[in-house]
Amino acid sequence: MIKKIIGLCYFGMILIFTNSCKNDVLPKPASQLRLDYPVATYAHFSNDCPFEFDMNEDAIITQDKNCDFSIKYPKMKATIYLNYKTVDNNLNDLLKDAQTLTYKHVIKADDILEQPYINSDKKVYGMFYRIDGNAATNSLFYATDSIKHFVTGSIYFYAKPNYDSIMPAADYVKNDMQRLLETIKWK
Repeated sequence: MIKKIIGLCYFGMILIFTNSCKNDVLPKPASQLRLDYPVATYAHFSNDCPFEFDMNEDAIITQDKNCDFSIKYPKMKATIYLNYKTVDNNLNDLLKDAQTLTYKHVIKADDILEQPYINSDKKVYGMFYRIDGNAATNSLFYATDSIKHFVTGSIYFYAKPNYDSIMPAADYVKNDMQRLLETIKWK
């Protein structure tokens, strides 16, 4: 009787092992959320401040103080901050501050790419910075006429800086920032 029970147990275990190993279990590949954004359309923005520019029609602009602005992208949880300062024999200090702000991100950044911008016809000179990696901001710029006007712009996302996750949104807003820089006109 004990031999029959032991034999049935062995037979049951062999049956379970042979039937359970038919298909190999494969882990699912990592997937990413597909984010499609509408094609950007731009509108000209002008008010009493001494500069004007083009901005994305889907963004919401608010004037913070003096001639500082916040351009918000609610769907992406992002904001472009524009700061205006007058040049009063302090151009070197303003340039140094803008570059210091950019290079504070070098700790978390994988790469910082500098792209000079020169438009002699409009007297707009500046630098556009693209920051790759898990830095707090992914793009910054400054623009000046070297005599009276100085504008800085930076983008911040209201999320933990994980470059892989926010890259589609960061690229979209980066293109808007480049358009903004390229369309600045002094009054």
